[in-house]
Amino acid sequence: MKAFLKFDYNLLTKKILEDKLTSFGYKFSILGFGEIEFYENVPEDKIEELREEFLKYGITIIENQKSVLVQKIKDAIHEMVYGEEILNVKVSVYLAEKLNHSYGYLSNLFSDITFTSIENYVIIQKIEFAKQLILNNKLSLTEIAFRLNYSSVAHLSTQFKNTTGITPSAFQRIISKRRDKNQ
Repeated sequence: MKAFLKFDYNLLTKKILEDKLTSFGYKFSILGFGEIEFYENVPEDKIEELREEFLKYGITIIENQKSVLVQKIKDAIHEMVYGEEILNVKVSVYLAEKLNHSYGYLSNLFSDITFTSIENYVIIQKIEFAKQLILNNKLSLTEIAFRLNYSSVAHLSTQFKNTTGITPSAFQRIISKRRDKNQ
């Protein structure tokens, strides 16, 4: 038997952070996605314990300011792609306004640290979300294209095929066949 799950990455991560930080007994506030403020000094050995505990969940404590900004770029892109609200704005404008830096600076920094462009990262995130939406089987390709802010289904299909090697329609057929086979 298979079960298909839908979950909110942001909510899940926030809950894990709250639970783990509360268990450590320090007063804190989650300022934004990926940013925590402690209201008291936390000894380095406790930070190391937190670091080890968070790593179990794929969460890393970042100390380098450039890496922090790159993580904020990734978080903002996740908000754009996975968020409930459809944002009809260019990624460059959204990131520049949200992070208070020029897009040129953000783009260069992101490329230097991650060895890929913001544009490629956005495409990968959109295609991963498109796969999830196709798996949920509730939206048509037209609706998925709209949801992901593509100008057309053809544009979505082109990027999907360039990224995965198959078209969204072929992906749907494969998923359908697997579901039929497992029933």
